Amino acid sequence: MKKVRITVVRLARYEDLIARYENPIQHACDLREGQVFVANGWRRPVGLCESAWESMSAFVMTLAHGGSDLYDGWMKNPRSAMISCNDGFRPVSFLLEALDEDAD
Repeated sequence: MKKVRITVVRLARYEDLIARYENPIQHACDLREGQVFVANGWRRPVGLCESAWESMSAFVMTLAHGGSDLYDGWMKNPRSAMISCNDGFRPVSFLLEALDEDAD
């Protein structure tokens, strides 16, 4: 099993949807563009929110176990995937990349 690098590549925020549908909340997301996490095999990295992890964990597990060419050539790098968290108000896009380094 391999480690998988998880990079925050884009944060979006839909103010119109927030104003129309969301109850006010104090704190939603601490992630920032360029932030990098490394999944040790299928384990969620410290600091990565559970909701985002639930959106990507199946892809991380597939890449960690040597899977590639997801969705028949979707990605230029066959050992990667672009996944977004499931927050419809402020989605975050993540690049997942299998590393050559073995998981602990």
